[in-house]
This record gives sequence, C-alpha cells and structure tokens, in this order.
Amino acid sequence: MLPSWLKVKKPSLGRSIAVNKILKDYNLHTVCQSARCPNIFECFAKGTATFLILGDTCTRHCRFCSVKKIAFNKTMRHNEVTDNEPQMVALACQRMNLKHIVITSVTRDDLRDGGASVFHQTILEIRKTCPDTRIEVLTPDFQGKETSIKIVVSAKPDIFNHNIETVKRLYPEIRPEADYERSLKLLSYVKTLNPQMTAKSGLMLGLGETKDEVIDTMIDLKNVDCDIITLGQYLRPSSTEETVMVRRYISPEEFTFYRNKGFELGFKQVGSGPFVRSSYKAEELC
Repeated sequence: MLPSWLKVKKPSLGRSIAVNKILKDYNLHTVCQSARCPNIFECFAKGTATFLILGDTCTRHCRFCSVKKIAFNKTMRHNEVTDNEPQMVALACQRMNLKHIVITSVTRDDLRDGGASVFHQTILEIRKTCPDTRIEVLTPDFQGKETSIKIVVSAKPDIFNHNIETVKRLYPEIRPEADYERSLKLLSYVKTLNPQMTAKSGLMLGLGETKDEVIDTMIDLKNVDCDIITLGQYLRPSSTEETVMVRRYISPEEFTFYRNKGFELGFKQVGSGPFVRSSYKAEELC
C-alpha cells in the first residue's frame, strides 16, 4: 500500500489535450508516456513534456523501466532513426512555447554513435526555431564512446544530464548492461570538454540501497564535478517480471536529509523528494 505522502489528486486537464495533439501532429514520443511517469498528468496539464528521441524501443533491459525493449546483437538494427525527428521536436517546442526543453532518448546500442548525432541535430534545430529556449539533454551512456559524447557537447546544450540511476552495488541487478564507473567517466568527460557546461545526474531510491550507499554515490558524483543532482522515489511502472518491486518507501524527512546533504557536499542545485524525477520541473533546477 502506498504511504500517504505518495497519494495525490490528478490535476485538471489544463493544457493536456493540446499537448497530446501536438505530439500526435508531429509523431513524437515522450518519456512521460513511455516510462509511465507518475507526474505525467501534472506536466501535461502545465503544457510541458520530456521528448523521447531515437524511437520508442530500447536496446537495454534496465529493471526499473517500462519503455519497450528489444534483444540486441551487433549485427542488427532494430529501428532506423526518423530523418525529420529533430525538426519535429523543434516545431513542437515552438508550438508549446517552451522556455526550457528536456530531450532524452532510448538507448540505441545498434547505432554506431549511439544516436549522438541526432541529439546534436535536435539541439541545433531548437536553437534555430526557439533561440531563447534553454536546452537540457538527458543522454544514455553511449557505451562510453568519447567521440559520441563530443558530438553532443559540441552542440552546446545548456545542461548535460546523465543519470547514475542507482548505487554501484545494485547495478548488476537493476542496470545489467550499464556500468557505474562508465557513467561517472561520462560526466567527468563532459566537464573536461566544456568546464562551463552544467552537468546533472539523478538517482531513484527505494531499490534496496542503504543510506550510506546513497551518500557515497552523491560524493562520487560531486568528485566528477556534477553540478545538479536529483533524488526521487522509485515507483514500479508495471507489474511485469521485467520490473523490480519497490523495496522501501523513502520518507519525506529522509529526502530532506539528502537535500541538505547535497548542498553540504557542494552541489549547486538539489532536487530531492518522493515525486522528483530528473526532468520533473527541470526549469527550476538550473
């Protein structure tokens, strides 16, 4: 049973109908829908969304995520990239009058650059169409390829986000195809390429981690010069065997502790709370 602090009323429709129409008009995906985010009603009602590029099917099998997945081997390409996707995201940004846009993607290990060139082109298209919009990218790890990371950084997004997601001990169970150290190295390399670029990362809590492990992960992120950190409650997006069960519900008081700890460690911004997600109210964590 959900604790009281996780029970919220759905907001009024607001601009939800308009947001859904824009997404349909431009044939775009959002992580809000694909990952069954608990904040979708609130965000759509406010006229915001987090765009999911590179299709809607992932080559990884993270056990916290409900995005569609496919088995991957190096000889196949499961889903070619839609050529006009960057332009469609830019047009949607314009129609939604976004002042801050978050662009994320499924992981595309079948693509030579992991989709980095599509991130690059999407950023450039938004710059042309919405020059005053702040751009945040939330990228996969690109298998640690420095050339791919360079491609994205060279487009100069305002914020480069890559989520560490969970503590190191839980990676084999929760993120079997990812690597904790590889994610840290990615964030470090972003700051090496552009020290002025804002680096951001986030964790989900309630997967079986200990308090000390969370603090250790926060320290690891600060040691690679991460500027912004988010911490939120993991909520199982589906009851299938592909996703793990919630091991613990974190109290609001514990989230407050992590928020204070984050500022104590020197992070410039800290988002910490039950419903916090890496892209939730992203415009407020800059």
